[in-house]
Amino acid sequence: MKAFLGPFTATFFITLLVLVIQFFWLYIDDFVGKGLGAGVILEFIAYQSAVLVPLALPLAVLLSSLMTFGSLGESFELVAIKSAGISLLRFMRPLFIISVLIAVIAFLFSNYVIPVANLKSRTLLADIVYAKPAFDLKEGVFYDRINGYAIKVGKKESNDSVIRDVIIYEQGNLLQDNFIMARSGVMRVTGNKRILEFNLQDGWRYQERGNPYEGPKSEFVRVGFKTYNKQFDLGSLGFNSRTADSVNKNNERMFSMRQLNKALDSIQKERKAVIKRMSEDMAYLFTFSSVLQKPWKTDQLSSSEKKRIRSKKYFNQLLPDTALINCNSATKSAASSIRMSAESLRSVLEDKSRSIRRHSIEWHRKITLSLACIILFLIGAPLGAIIRKGGLGTPLIFAIVFFMLFYFSSTVGEKFAKENTLSPWLGMWMASIVLFPIGVFLTYKAMRDSKLLNNETYARLIRPLSLRIQFSKKTAQ
Repeated sequence: MKAFLGPFTATFFITLLVLVIQFFWLYIDDFVGKGLGAGVILEFIAYQSAVLVPLALPLAVLLSSLMTFGSLGESFELVAIKSAGISLLRFMRPLFIISVLIAVIAFLFSNYVIPVANLKSRTLLADIVYAKPAFDLKEGVFYDRINGYAIKVGKKESNDSVIRDVIIYEQGNLLQDNFIMARSGVMRVTGNKRILEFNLQDGWRYQERGNPYEGPKSEFVRVGFKTYNKQFDLGSLGFNSRTADSVNKNNERMFSMRQLNKALDSIQKERKAVIKRMSEDMAYLFTFSSVLQKPWKTDQLSSSEKKRIRSKKYFNQLLPDTALINCNSATKSAASSIRMSAESLRSVLEDKSRSIRRHSIEWHRKITLSLACIILFLIGAPLGAIIRKGGLGTPLIFAIVFFMLFYFSSTVGEKFAKENTLSPWLGMWMASIVLFPIGVFLTYKAMRDSKLLNNETYARLIRPLSLRIQFSKKTAQ
């Protein structure tokens, strides 16, 4: 247990760090230039780390069990234990109990902590992504991030306060953009970073006034100034406001298993109500069905009319031409109405089915990610006993291979479940179905001291073939 817990702790935090860095690599462009404080970034890292914990735990269990049993095999401690009459399964029992405890912790974490962390991280990420870049005024480039203005500065001094050749366009005038031109000025931002203030010197302000709906009747105003003070509101820039968490509270990723069961029950009832309404609406739209179900009253018809009706094979042959046109028009209109109603109800039904699949996927995810800790231990422990290599070299390679197999099989299964190619339980349990037989097979081989991954075993099998090839070459010569 001592040999296991040390590598497990180290590999868990390293894996978690790698997963967090991978996430930041995807969204690096959305974080740069937003004026985010260290507190906001650390808060997001904390939430995202909590979300990634169930994914880091299986890899940590796999790698640490490989390193532990590989090191014990390399130092011949496993040989000494087996020679004392202790089987591999009995020796694995303490670490198997630890793996079960880790799986229980992972499940509790997935059920109670991750929904809250998902809610917080998604809301915070949306605020960061949609926040505008922080104020950054560059020389010779128009800056248009401030609503209603476009600002261009010809040159900034080294202290970034003195500016020269300033042009400010005031957008929003229906006639044309008003603008200000100044030879120089001083730029400063208030302490709360809410107001940008320009103290301009030696310039002109150009403005056109009038009613744009009265034709060319407008006046052009030009005002010269020695000093002019212009202020801009920076409230729309940067990360200044936080969205309420309740915006994303109805997402299935923010639910515990109890909430998922309740949501699934409600959605299934809504789906049944849609199916019932569909059958009732369809029956109501087919108004002629009630007429066809009634017996025809032919007692009031003459014998010649009865004979004419019996001679007709089709319904439209009974109608005169004037009534047939109206009947065809009414039939097309009814068919179009039925089709629109059916497509609308089908869309609602598909949406309900899709929602049921998403909730079912999240329900199974909480179990499969926890169970993966036990399954990957059953792979890592016997595999380490077979390869008999400690350290980070060989165990890391095998850990990456089996974790990639686990990750891709679970990802493919989830995709098939979302596309309704597989049922949600089969798609989410695909990784466990694939990996569990491998774990049982490796455990069986390790209990019998298999040379499954021994180079000498494969060299011994290949040696007769290579000798035969060499003999055939000598014979041919």
